Amino acid sequence: MILFGESLNVISNVIGKEFKEADPAKRNPEPIQKEVIMQKEKGMDYIDINLGPAKKFGTELMPWVVNVVQEAVPGMPLLLDSSNIDAIEAGLKVAKPADKPHIVNSIMARPERYEKMVPMTAQYDADFVALMWGPEGLPRDENERAALAVELLYFANEAGIPNEKIWVDGIVTPVNIQQPQAISLMEFQGMLQDIAPGAKSTCGLSNISNGPPNHLRPILNQTYMVMLQKYGMESVISDPLDEQLTAIAKGQRQDIVDLVYGIMDGNQPDMASLSKELADYAKTVNVILGNTLYSDSWLEL
Repeated sequence: MILFGESLNVISNVIGKEFKEADPAKRNPEPIQKEVIMQKEKGMDYIDINLGPAKKFGTELMPWVVNVVQEAVPGMPLLLDSSNIDAIEAGLKVAKPADKPHIVNSIMARPERYEKMVPMTAQYDADFVALMWGPEGLPRDENERAALAVELLYFANEAGIPNEKIWVDGIVTPVNIQQPQAISLMEFQGMLQDIAPGAKSTCGLSNISNGPPNHLRPILNQTYMVMLQKYGMESVISDPLDEQLTAIAKGQRQDIVDLVYGIMDGNQPDMASLSKELADYAKTVNVILGNTLYSDSWLEL
C-alpha cells in the first residue's frame, strides 16, 4: 500500500500558522521541514501539501511551500492540494523532478473543474486524483460513482492522459453516519479495473473515523484500509504518526490482514480464541460491513 502523508495541512495548528501568514518574510520554514522529514522517516511515500482554499495569496504560497518541502526531502513526490486552481499550477511550475510524478489532488467530476484542470496536469506531466464528487455532490452508491468515473476518465483520455496517470478517489464517508456508503465504496473499488483498466486508486482514509471518539479512530482507519485493499485499493492518505497503520500497509502484520479478509469472505472466527487485539479488529470489520450496528462502544460489546 502506498502512503500519502496527510499532516502538512492548513488545519494543523503549527503548520497552518505558516500557511496563513501573508508576509513571506515572516514565515518560518522549520516546522514544515521538520514535519516532512518526520513523514519520510515514518515511511510515507508522498507528501500531501494541502493549502485549503488559499484564496488570498495561494499563487505565492504554494510555490514557497513546494520549495521548502523539496529542500528538506529532495526527490520525494508531492500531492498538491487546494481548491485554488491557479495556486496548484504555481506549485507545479516550480516543482523539481522527483522519484515519481507529482500528483494534483484532486479534480472533481464536475465539468467546470475538470475542463480547466485536466489540461493543466497534462501540460506539467503530473498525475491527478479523480475525485468522484459530481454536480449533485456525493454519489449515492457504487453505480453513480462508476458513471462519474467514466465521464471524467473519458475526458482525461481524450486530453491524452492515460488511465495509469489517474488515481481514482471514490470518497470515504464517516461510518457512524453513513454506514452503507462504506460498502458502496468497496463495491465501486471492485469495479474500477473493469471501468478503467490500469487506473490507480486512493482515498482520504481518515474520513471513515471522522466523528467517533479519538481513541477509536486508529482501529477504524486501519481496518477499513485492509478492507479496501482487498478490493484493490492501492494507496491511502494516512496519518504518519499511526505506526500500526503503516506497519499493516507495508506488509508487517499479515495476521491482521488474514483475519480481516477471512471475515469478509464469510468466515467468522471463534472470538474466544482471538487475542484482545485481533478481537477488536474482528468487531470493527463487522461494524463496517453492517453486520453490527455502529455505536461508540462496539469494542466493549
